[in-house]
Amino acid sequence: MSLCKHCLLPGNVPGANFDSAGVCVFCRHHIPEDRSKLDEARRHRQQELETTLHECRGQGPYDALVCWSGGKDSLYLLHRLKVEYGLKVLAFTTDVNIPEVAWANIRRTIEKLDIDHLVHRPSARFYRKLFRFLLMNQEERGAVYTVSYVYAPLFEGDALTVATEKGIPLVLAGYSPGQPEPERMEFEFSRKLISEIDWTPPGLRESDDFTPEELGRFWNPHRYPPQTQFPRYLAPLHAWDYDQDAMIRKVHDLGLVKRRSHGNPIHSNYPINWLLMYSDIKHFGYNPYAPEFSNLIRDGKASRAYWSVMAPTVDFMIRRRLFLGRNVTRQMQWLGLTENELRITQPRGAYDPKME
Repeated sequence: MSLCKHCLLPGNVPGANFDSAGVCVFCRHHIPEDRSKLDEARRHRQQELETTLHECRGQGPYDALVCWSGGKDSLYLLHRLKVEYGLKVLAFTTDVNIPEVAWANIRRTIEKLDIDHLVHRPSARFYRKLFRFLLMNQEERGAVYTVSYVYAPLFEGDALTVATEKGIPLVLAGYSPGQPEPERMEFEFSRKLISEIDWTPPGLRESDDFTPEELGRFWNPHRYPPQTQFPRYLAPLHAWDYDQDAMIRKVHDLGLVKRRSHGNPIHSNYPINWLLMYSDIKHFGYNPYAPEFSNLIRDGKASRAYWSVMAPTVDFMIRRRLFLGRNVTRQMQWLGLTENELRITQPRGAYDPKME
């Protein structure tokens, strides 16, 4: 596979349009980010975040609920909120498909920071059914998009539910810049999204495969009395300076992970994600995360030298189902799926909640 000489974008990504020198159209037309505008936007978010973190103190039994997956970003976020800001935080984990490396990070950090930790363990049977259905009925953007953008609202909704019922004013998540899609969040979920929108994916509701009780697992503010006070939901890493490689080093230097590799998302990623990448490589011919990392390289936020080695290594493991790529086979066995059942059958946006 040909790769852009500048940003490593695979040549078969739609619209890559390499020139005779092997440079993609995105690099040819790339305009460096206006640092003054970026700094101004970040300062505005930082000021809003500082005000919010000050005002949340003492409003409830905890100042904030922190969504915690055991990856580098949520580890760093939790440490900074507890140690640097002195907040009383409740760490919250939805225990679905979290790898042992991430659990080791969680146990190590709990001991180091002495924090309260609430673990929610929903029905594994429901998630198995959900993942199986989604992989057999992917929308046109493929497995990573389909599953991630149904799965993420579930644990986001879990966090909102706990914070609402416990009277915690603030939910904070370790989303890095660009996560989730900017159309859904840039620094904060809108009040409309939290207080007016039913997050139940229409494609699930229309399938008739899921019971009202199962669909009721998604966040729906209309289940609460009209005067209910819902928490705010923010992503502080959208406001602070962010560098992926520096973040991995930082959580290791802080002692939150035993080895530096344990802070690497390749090791702490959800096992199901290896199957999702496998399905997308099968359908599209390239790793679905490649455009995201190429964009980071283009903007100087990720190391080209690192990803020039790591990206093909990851793809090799996935295609051959070796080393960490063995998760492809394990997850297919868990879900009872065959390779031919990894299918794209739905139109774009089939599972996106209605925003009106």
